[in-house]
Amino acid sequence: MPEPEGTFDLEGLQTALFFESPEELYARVFRELKPRTPLPELRVEFRRFANADSFVRLEEGRLRVRISDMLQGAPAPVQEALAHILLRKLYRKPIPRAYLHRYRLYLNRRDMRRQAQLVRQVRGRKFVSGARGECHDLEEMFESVNAQFFDGLLGRPRLGWSRGASRTMLGHFDPAHNAIIISRILDRPETPRLALEYVMFHEMLHLRYPVDHTGSRRRVHTREFRKAEKEYPRLKEAKEALKKL
Repeated sequence: MPEPEGTFDLEGLQTALFFESPEELYARVFRELKPRTPLPELRVEFRRFANADSFVRLEEGRLRVRISDMLQGAPAPVQEALAHILLRKLYRKPIPRAYLHRYRLYLNRRDMRRQAQLVRQVRGRKFVSGARGECHDLEEMFESVNAQFFDGLLGRPRLGWSRGASRTMLGHFDPAHNAIIISRILDRPETPRLALEYVMFHEMLHLRYPVDHTGSRRRVHTREFRKAEKEYPRLKEAKEALKKL
């Protein structure tokens, strides 16, 4: 019985894509996006990156695609989705939601998240300075916040100051290396203790409320996270103190 007109045969797509090399796949997607443009010299390679990032560049008429080797065994439809995402970003064309959803859903699989964390641990370079800065001690601050707001139940991760004095990223928690890093801009005599305490509190909430992976969505600040953050007793005052720095 013939397929109804307009149906999408995923099995047929998988079969067709199975026999394509990475170069053939990217050449096909390129022709879909730029049918009147001659195909440039094309090279696709899988690299040992520390994460699942992939890159595409057009230099001197040569198209270079570098993909994390974590994705080398991805199903053909996922590879096609990534090809559309990379090339459409390169040529500033809208990316259909179907491709984004397919790609994110694959990365959000439990086995892929575990693999990504292991890769970051093994390959990633994580600079973690000592907890004691010139003016403030992060270990003392962690224990104080832990006792005040978490009943002392949070295990202490690695603590350190950032290499540079970032004004845009005041702190971050890295689950792959179990580390909280605070911007060195807060390690100054004029920094109010309240400002540093609040940044530490925020990053410690990431220990208490891990990232939520549901479907293709990745929620770093969950509903529980935001609710707990609002319960910080001097929240408004702390944010005002950070603005003045």
